[in-house]
Amino acid sequence: MTNQENNLKVIVFQLVNKEYAVPVQNVQSIEKIMHITRVPGVPAYVRGVVNLRGVVTPIIDLRKRFSLEDGTENEHTRIIIITVDGLDVGLIVDSANDVLDLPEDSIEPQPNVVGSIETDFINGVAKIDRRLLILLQLDKVLENAA
Repeated sequence: MTNQENNLKVIVFQLVNKEYAVPVQNVQSIEKIMHITRVPGVPAYVRGVVNLRGVVTPIIDLRKRFSLEDGTENEHTRIIIITVDGLDVGLIVDSANDVLDLPEDSIEPQPNVVGSIETDFINGVAKIDRRLLILLQLDKVLENAA
């Protein structure tokens, strides 16, 4: 058995001062921030939709989804286009710049943090060197979003 079989390949992104990770197999593309068309009657964390290569894609602001402070978009802001259960959705993040192979034995269950909104969305945490990566449970993040 090779080491590759025991690794989980992830895209790492930043949100406020934390690093999060999503499995690379769910990521379709990483886009620069673009014009987002607002849609009435959707939850506040759904920023709107974009037309991405002919596909209308809903966009979720992860800061709002996790009840974090609002941030300002800049040249590092990205939209990560993910697919979960056949649905394409964009996630607005502060920056996305790493692809890592996480050894599966470095992934631990989510810590029991009392009162944290994010805990519902966490699949686990991974410690790599001095970094702590929060692995997202994408189906929970997208619940009630599309």
